[in-house]
Amino acid sequence: MTSATPGPQTPAPNAPATTDRTGRIARTGQVDRPGPRPRLIATDLDGTLLRDDKTVSDRTIAALAAAEAAGIEVFFVTGRPARWMDVVSAHVHGHGLAICGNGAAVVDLHGGPGTHSFVKVRALERECALDVVRRVRAASPGTSFAVERTGGLHHEETYPPLHMEPGESVAPAEKLLAETPADPAVAEQPVLKILAFHPELAPDDFLVVARAAVGDRATVTRSSPSALLEISGPGVSKASTLELCCAERGITPAEVVAFGDMPNDIEMLSWAGTSYAMGNAHPDVIAAASGRTVANNDDGVAVVIEQILADHHHEAQRPPA
Repeated sequence: MTSATPGPQTPAPNAPATTDRTGRIARTGQVDRPGPRPRLIATDLDGTLLRDDKTVSDRTIAALAAAEAAGIEVFFVTGRPARWMDVVSAHVHGHGLAICGNGAAVVDLHGGPGTHSFVKVRALERECALDVVRRVRAASPGTSFAVERTGGLHHEETYPPLHMEPGESVAPAEKLLAETPADPAVAEQPVLKILAFHPELAPDDFLVVARAAVGDRATVTRSSPSALLEISGPGVSKASTLELCCAERGITPAEVVAFGDMPNDIEMLSWAGTSYAMGNAHPDVIAAASGRTVANNDDGVAVVIEQILADHHHEAQRPPA
């Protein structure tokens, strides 16, 4: 889940996952065993790695550190913008990178709070963004928009105060996306995504309508409990940017374990060789993942990491046949 809104607590799971006495995750009485030793762990943040109070538990911090010590890279892959990454910037260890904005940016978190730098930007082109706004507005009258740029958030007057910060500027979306915006400095900031909010439609219904209206012109997804859509450039997703980062490291999908809870995680969970839906995950996420862990408030990511490390440690200690 993206922390675009404070939102309610994470939803209850459809069918609770359980753990056996060793801590392994069980589904319908079966134990989910880890596959080959992974080289990279990719995890969503809100509703996944973070607890509902937006903290990282001591158990999860220890599990992330243990994975890195074992030579497994950990990538945070989130819908959050770079400026909201302070909550985990101390836990990126060696490589220092995170994937933000649902794949629209790769960010170096080494500098610490307020000094994050963009390593890669996969922007939503201005004309494409304007076309998306026109199409979604026509398909769902009453929609209000915000524009997420590398330098901050800009929104329409009717866009509700959903975010953890005020907008940098307030104007109709068409003016926010004008070729020559009121603030010349803004024109130099790439658009990472468009946010679209509807006050009446159910979240999944809004997603279906918007995807039909936009087609393949852009990537439309959602991660909020409200009817808030996140729209990125065509082909831009958590999965496609993670794939680029893995290719640079010579890491195959089979060597990746991924975790998520909301529709914006589905492509990533489908791409990774092993994937886990959280116990609090959206039903479509549960269907897409190859496994299931317990809820974010029960440290579901840490439980699986501990299992992976323990199983491979036991394998390494086993005498040769």
